Amino acid sequence: MNTPPTITLGKASCSDHILADEEWLAVHEFQVFQIERGGEVTYHGPGQLVGYPILDLKAYQRDVHLLVYNLEEVLVRTLDVFGIKGSRRDGFPGVWVGEKKIASIGIGVSHWVTIHGFALNVNPDLSQFKTIVPCGLPGVQMTSLAKELNRSISISEVKDRVIEEMCALFQWEIRSVSQEVELLLTADGLEAKAFRPSWLTVQAPAAGVMEEMAGVLAKGRLHTVCEGACCPNAGECFALGTASFMILGDVCTRGCRFCAVSKGIPCPPDSAEAEAVAETVKTLNLKHAVITSVTRDDLPDGGAEEFARVVTALRDKTPHTSIELLIPDLAGSVQALERIVAVRPEVIGHNIETVPHLYPQVQPGANYERSLKVLADVKRLDPAIKTKSGLMVGLGEKTQEVCRVMEDLRKAGCDYLTIGQYLQPTPKHLPVMGYIPPKMFAWYREKALDSGFERVECGPLVRSSYHAQP
Repeated sequence: MNTPPTITLGKASCSDHILADEEWLAVHEFQVFQIERGGEVTYHGPGQLVGYPILDLKAYQRDVHLLVYNLEEVLVRTLDVFGIKGSRRDGFPGVWVGEKKIASIGIGVSHWVTIHGFALNVNPDLSQFKTIVPCGLPGVQMTSLAKELNRSISISEVKDRVIEEMCALFQWEIRSVSQEVELLLTADGLEAKAFRPSWLTVQAPAAGVMEEMAGVLAKGRLHTVCEGACCPNAGECFALGTASFMILGDVCTRGCRFCAVSKGIPCPPDSAEAEAVAETVKTLNLKHAVITSVTRDDLPDGGAEEFARVVTALRDKTPHTSIELLIPDLAGSVQALERIVAVRPEVIGHNIETVPHLYPQVQPGANYERSLKVLADVKRLDPAIKTKSGLMVGLGEKTQEVCRVMEDLRKAGCDYLTIGQYLQPTPKHLPVMGYIPPKMFAWYREKALDSGFERVECGPLVRSSYHAQP
């Protein structure tokens, strides 16, 4: 945060710890404030990152000391990201680098709600600290990230890492700026900046990987959901020689607001498609093939016959390849589902996608109970087939709602589960309401395994067929 040079005096401060006289402070445009926080005298100025987390401590064990410890931990972890070893000192809140102090912490509490917070020295003018006895500790020296790294570093770069570490430690999600907050910022001449966590960065695939796979697919005039749905793992999967094949064309009859697949009136099924998929799977020597499709509400059986034809062709051309189908809801037709189950793929998946109350906004053409029934009917028709479902988070759902979906899926006999971060494919699609930190995904994974799922993939970049196997 950029501020004029400011000195604040906490409840335990002594005015003698301001070493400059009033005339000097006035000439140099310093401001001095007595404030309602703990701790001693502190300097604030340009080049510091100041964070004031406002928390209701009734939700955090009513423990101020624990909060201070956790804020120190956030800053220690942030410094570690930049290769700086931070540490604590008993009895002296803040963070240190060797004998020098790099961050100060002062918390105030009113009716169990916190005020004030921390100040981390990123690239301030360290000579300004000579105007005070920092934190009331005679002889203490202050340092900064810029000084320790011996290079310039931006406030925004450090701020983003602090946000990520804070969300990870407190298990918060990073919410998008609401319209109300955006209006308040605009009124003050400020701009809300879009934030994208570093954990969503994927490594670029090796040169030629995407082109090579595209060439193989083009020969059979095939589509993949990897490309159609803008999957962030396409490069990784293509590099491993795997792909999720999308049959029945690349135009969907549903208007789901999260999906990048084209919507409209699709072409009739391609009679050569099943053989082309089987031939490509054989060429790629895949041990496990994933077959999905667009939703085809225009077809009487929702495309069930084409799924069956593809499985039959795969069994004929590459009998040692296990098969996973990711099917639409088939408009709830049990007869259509029976046709798919009859060819006995190893796995049948159907994605639940989101929590029940978000269905009208996220996928208005779908039905939560109908999707659960698809999974339950597969198990009823053939208990030996493994069932699988996928869930997106970051659309505005609550943690408890995600846990209830897990319970519903287990009641439907679902064996495998994937949970991943929703990412907005284009500005026309639903906005991201929150970024879920990796530690929260780890918590979801443990919760899912405890619920009885046999296999669980959870992570920001996890998608339905990520690391798919029988």
